[in-house]
Amino acid sequence: MRIWIKDPLAIFAAGAERGVVVEGSRIAERVGRGQTPERIDATYDASRAVVLPGLVNAHHHFYQTLTRAHPQAINKKLFPWLVALYTIWSRLKPAHLRLAVRMALTELLLSGCTTAADHHYLYPAGLEDAVDIAVEEALRLGVRMTVSRGSMNLSAKDGGLPPDSVVQDEETILADGERVLKLFHDPKPGARIRIALAPCSPFSISKDLMTESARLAERYDCQLHTHLCETDDEEQFCLSMYGLRPVDLLEETGWMSSRVWLAHGIHFNAEEIARLGRAGVGVCHCAASNMVLTSGVCRTCELEAAGAPVGLGVDGSASNDASNMMEAVRHALMIGRLRYGADKITHLDVLRWATEGSARCLGRSDIGTIVEGREADLALYTLDEPRFSGAHDPLAALVLCGAHRADRVMVAGEWRVVDGMPVGLDLGGLIAEHSAAARDFA
Repeated sequence: MRIWIKDPLAIFAAGAERGVVVEGSRIAERVGRGQTPERIDATYDASRAVVLPGLVNAHHHFYQTLTRAHPQAINKKLFPWLVALYTIWSRLKPAHLRLAVRMALTELLLSGCTTAADHHYLYPAGLEDAVDIAVEEALRLGVRMTVSRGSMNLSAKDGGLPPDSVVQDEETILADGERVLKLFHDPKPGARIRIALAPCSPFSISKDLMTESARLAERYDCQLHTHLCETDDEEQFCLSMYGLRPVDLLEETGWMSSRVWLAHGIHFNAEEIARLGRAGVGVCHCAASNMVLTSGVCRTCELEAAGAPVGLGVDGSASNDASNMMEAVRHALMIGRLRYGADKITHLDVLRWATEGSARCLGRSDIGTIVEGREADLALYTLDEPRFSGAHDPLAALVLCGAHRADRVMVAGEWRVVDGMPVGLDLGGLIAEHSAAARDFA
């Protein structure tokens, strides 16, 4: 089946002024100005739509949708924010997590996100199958997902930050990492599910766990992920605990490679940025979370210039407090301009970070751009709302005027959002169930 998505209002792809032809799960042809594809089986009139590659969310914590704007956590910086929430999160049960994952994926999908990375590092007793739950929900919704098997093994009694109730020992963590890699990880192009190994952060994991996770990732050809250089507190913790700055800790534990992408990456010095760039380590910029927790601003331009892939993420829905990738794009533009100036970061830069850049962070070259042979993951937005009235550049309008909901979303050649609603999902019912779970949970 060859479908021509015809004559879009605008499209974020070179040489596709008249749209794109989708065949099966892939992009078959870009249709340039004045061209007509030779063979098509169906046509979708995209004349009201701005077409983007499906957005790629490179960092999130799905379970946190249950504690948005929680009174114990608002108006705090990262460390006290975490301490306040750990005891609440320790009550997380499988039924809670399932609804949280479903809500996060639905919210992302409605924003035009087709691939998401979730960093789940919280394992209270009874939640040992957290990865399995996330995989089931992603397959049910038809969204691509990198499920990051997170971990914490350094509790408060060992000098770390989290309480004993949410950490696991190193042997348990590595054994389950290997289990889910064997069950779910698909390194092939076009994969729906990939697994990454993701020790949480320097203040909640041991050096041994980082080293052994890197070895396991090498064996199974998967990505590695962690939070790094998010706050000054983290840097001081690493110097006190290990006598090392965070990037030196990466070096010592075998994490300086293109297999690695980091969340936040704010407090790097110039020498560290050069090292990360040479190694091809990716960095996911989480602008909204960094602003809410007053952590700082990622040095996106310097990182990209050094050779590090730069992507975007919404981060946890208890620090954003949303799961909306188009909002993340706008946040990245605004805070980037505040740091670098109006002429240094454009709407095209942040759209590129949210698509191709995030895909590179996740180790994927099969998504993130509208090019022949890539996966047919597309997000279509209409400009019919009052906020867009009077806009002249459709692509710029998506970012500057604040688009936040897609009209249609395609994943692997199949429509997953139609007329602004998720296909095959009772959105009202999900909101009611999720809200009830949040009240019970928190």
